[in-house]
Amino acid sequence: MTLAGPTVDEVMAELAALEDPRAREVNERHGDDHGVNLGQLRAIAKRLKTQQDLARRLWDTGDTAARLLALLICRPKAFERDELDAMLREARTPKVHDWLVNYVVKRNPHADELRVAWTADPDPVVASAGWALTTERVAKDPEGLDLAGLLDVIEAEMSDAPDRLQWAMNHCLAQIGIEHAGHRARAIEIGERLRVLEDHPTPPNCTSPFAPVWITEMVRRRNA
Repeated sequence: MTLAGPTVDEVMAELAALEDPRAREVNERHGDDHGVNLGQLRAIAKRLKTQQDLARRLWDTGDTAARLLALLICRPKAFERDELDAMLREARTPKVHDWLVNYVVKRNPHADELRVAWTADPDPVVASAGWALTTERVAKDPEGLDLAGLLDVIEAEMSDAPDRLQWAMNHCLAQIGIEHAGHRARAIEIGERLRVLEDHPTPPNCTSPFAPVWITEMVRRRNA
């Protein structure tokens, strides 16, 4: 590595050396086209620390592992609104999309402006990011949100939504029911009527994503 820090080529070579065909096979089942163990990726990020310029250059490679690393070493508040919008529209693999929203956009001052714009976007993948940001506000900063209106939209649109958008809307439905007792009965009723994710495979000791079960279990734990 150079005295000025690692170049993009050096980082890409390190990522290539960590490529594991078995990890790639597992990741590809979930739509993620990379074969780098995420623990090893985080170890590289810990060593590199925050490097915004390097993060931008790694993102520009288009490589999934490089983009994941970029999201770990970037400075979330340094991105402009339009830059984040463009990045989200380029982030077509689930892991890159999730990390971009959760590790970067949520910490950016433009998060709520993007939330509103993305939720109304005709692209369901982009819209799912808007719903994820809305779910965050439902839990942490609900003032100003029209919770009844959100339930109206979920009730009308969730059943026919594409998978990724449906998952995000269902999470919002559950969060409203968990966090807001005044809307809990309606949230449960919507979930029971729509039956979205009712049969989703759930590992032992995990809570079902079926909203009525999810809401009831989380409220029970809080009251225990």
